[in-house]
Amino acid sequence: MQITPDVVVVGAGAAGLMAAGVAAQRGLNVWLIEKNAQPGKKLLITGKGRCNLTNDCTLQEFLENVPTNPRFLYGTLTRFLPEDTKVFFEGLGVPLKTERGRRVFPQSDKAADIVQALTHWTAQNGVTIIRGSVERILTRAGRAAGVQMTDGRQVDCENVILCCGGASYPETGSTGAGFRIAEQAGHTIHPLCPSLVPLTCSGEDCCAMKGLTLRNVGLRVYDCVKKKVIHEEFGEMSFKHYGVAGPIILSASAHMRHMAVDRYRLDVDLKPALSAEKLDARMQRDIRANPGVDFAHALTALLPHQMIATTVRRSEIPPQLKCSEVTREQRQSLGALLKQFSFAVTGFRPIEEAIVTSGGVAVNEIDPRTMQSKKVPGLYFAGEMLDVDAYTGGYNLQIAFSTGHLAGESVAAD
Repeated sequence: MQITPDVVVVGAGAAGLMAAGVAAQRGLNVWLIEKNAQPGKKLLITGKGRCNLTNDCTLQEFLENVPTNPRFLYGTLTRFLPEDTKVFFEGLGVPLKTERGRRVFPQSDKAADIVQALTHWTAQNGVTIIRGSVERILTRAGRAAGVQMTDGRQVDCENVILCCGGASYPETGSTGAGFRIAEQAGHTIHPLCPSLVPLTCSGEDCCAMKGLTLRNVGLRVYDCVKKKVIHEEFGEMSFKHYGVAGPIILSASAHMRHMAVDRYRLDVDLKPALSAEKLDARMQRDIRANPGVDFAHALTALLPHQMIATTVRRSEIPPQLKCSEVTREQRQSLGALLKQFSFAVTGFRPIEEAIVTSGGVAVNEIDPRTMQSKKVPGLYFAGEMLDVDAYTGGYNLQIAFSTGHLAGESVAAD
């Protein structure tokens, strides 16, 4: 007699591993289908390989960092809070630490420790991992009845949890295939777009400075339509041939919800630790110390070498002008430039380069108390497939863990 599972979980990422393990803990026979040779491939690259697995904040603070459908997550997060995630992983033998911005990481700084703990835990609970890809959901009398795999195999079951991820980083297996499966099952898919993604900028300045990384700079995002600053942050950014990247740029991108060419402007404060007055005093000292030196050469003490040519051009001060000849107005204009070095944003980089996919399965078609489809009983969703995304800082992985945990708790409960 052929043994069939109670539950098939599709996708062995953060949400899928959590859902499979929780369902198996409840005594269900769980098969976890994964296309990659090893589970948790995308988890391994999160947080630059360190895995920022959650954010140590309150529920209200968490929801304030979810710009898309936060109300849908209220009950889910209440059932499995960031504190629960910390307790869960430390219970699996992974010591954690909290860093700036309340970001939580494994003490080892190794994402592999999180993946290993999750896979070991699912194995202990009796989860069977099947290598392969799912093509579509099988239904019978309007409810889930199994999955059809791309190699022709058919797995019969009464409950399916889709945790296929988004469309970012396709080399990790997040190819967007899950959205096609959900759409075939009758679900609405809201348009996909990148979030937490590098930005393209107009002009040649970024390309001229490519390879340069700036640390400890201030960033303000200005919405030229609303005529106001919509985001501010401090940290690290880098220049690419197409525009800008780096932690504060990825974070800023999530606030640009209505992207259009030149709608958003990035204002970079190259010297955030200095007021305009202190910066001017610093420049006066440099000028007095180098009276016979060309203005452009005197900037080496103030700026990285790769920025000097662009800065001189933007300042409109003749590069061969001697420091002793720089006027007060020119000096103050240069100071203003260093406090507001601006770039016009033309768009996002491709979704394949994004950390998170914005858009996905419409949440009004999913029961927030269970993660079960309102259209196909026995079909559940968790993780990045949902039309829910958050800012950077551990929030998106927490959403994956919380929704996966709830789906695993709820599946086959009736």
